[in-house]
Amino acid sequence: MDNNSLKIILACSIFLIAYVFIIFEKLDRTLVAFIGASLMILTGIISQDHAFGHIDYNTIGLLIGMMIIVMVVKRTGLFEYMAIRAVKIAKGDPKILLIFLSIVTGILSAVLDNVTTILLIIPITFDIAKDLRISPVPFIITEIFASNVGGTATMVGDPPNIMIGSSVGLKFTDFIKIDATIAIPLLFLTTFIFALIYKNMLTTTEEAKEKVLRRDEKSAIKDKNLLIKSIVVLALTFIGFILHGVLHYESATIAITGAVVLLSISKLNPEKILHEVEWSTIIFFSGLFMLVGGLQEAGAIKLLAEWVLNITHGNLLLTTMAILWVSAIASAFVDNIPFVATMIPMIKDMGELSGINLTPLWWALSLGACFGGNGTIIGSSANVLAISMAGERGHKITFKKYFKVAFPMTILTVAIATIYLYLIFFL
Repeated sequence: MDNNSLKIILACSIFLIAYVFIIFEKLDRTLVAFIGASLMILTGIISQDHAFGHIDYNTIGLLIGMMIIVMVVKRTGLFEYMAIRAVKIAKGDPKILLIFLSIVTGILSAVLDNVTTILLIIPITFDIAKDLRISPVPFIITEIFASNVGGTATMVGDPPNIMIGSSVGLKFTDFIKIDATIAIPLLFLTTFIFALIYKNMLTTTEEAKEKVLRRDEKSAIKDKNLLIKSIVVLALTFIGFILHGVLHYESATIAITGAVVLLSISKLNPEKILHEVEWSTIIFFSGLFMLVGGLQEAGAIKLLAEWVLNITHGNLLLTTMAILWVSAIASAFVDNIPFVATMIPMIKDMGELSGINLTPLWWALSLGACFGGNGTIIGSSANVLAISMAGERGHKITFKKYFKVAFPMTILTVAIATIYLYLIFFL
């Protein structure tokens, strides 16, 4: 057995053992991620420089910047105000609220990105659940799913789409035409299915409803001056996200700039705000990026990609479906960013060698990577963030609890995407 094969086996073993510990929660997942990352470095699978180079600092910066903004906005009472308004619009019905919040989550994820949307929606969700005396867990799981499905709809909604679009030269309108056509209907379909799955948990008392409906949402606003400042900064930050391609600034730069500006004009104590940032989530992400980076450096992800391309023998239909399904399953268990980064040059090489039409393959990669992120609690950045925010507030969502509901729904979305791709490219 050659050295490369040993590295692949060792990298896969470290990753799988770490994954088992994360699934069964025998140790804190942040600790597990860093033990795994350390073993990748100490065993020589990945060098120290390369390990830290695999950390997606754009994601980390985006998280820190938006967490700071959210912590400042929280002090204005805006989230409580929006929660009361949402409850009044739905007339206190938890089922309608779940559908309403999830659809809003999906649409915002298409315009901004799913991480930013989760940071804004989850605090509102907790306020609603607290007011109605119900568990926020059904809302959180449905919102996670909606954020990933909605983010699939546009080029800026999910990182794999940005990578594919910029590498291949696809336009923003191409994603609207192909991805949004399937993502938006699936957003509504999956949200309604989740509402049915959780219908027995989405009940509250008439007393709780009446109590919330009697509340004056205007009284929830604690600091009107800070609220105006926060809304202005949030609006400018959102505009920055939408125009980041034109401005040539990463989303992290825009988020951190917004956070610095808001901290400066809010006159709040920066130390207190920074203390509230969920650093355990940030550290977990860093460890996870290094852990997956070890798989990539060893060549395990590339080997999987090569296997997909070789097994289909150049048949366009089989290759398209194989890329869709392997991308979906792989993206549920490893970060979809390194997987997509590996697949893009391999698909290009395949086109040069065989001369086949690559168009269906790009959309298979996009839909598979984005939809697949819903499969597990660590399938995408939005999942990890939402689960961490829930845990911080005493609502633990285990790997098994999430997987039991979300993975079958992920398979459903990918199955529908299979039919969709066949109808538009092969019929």
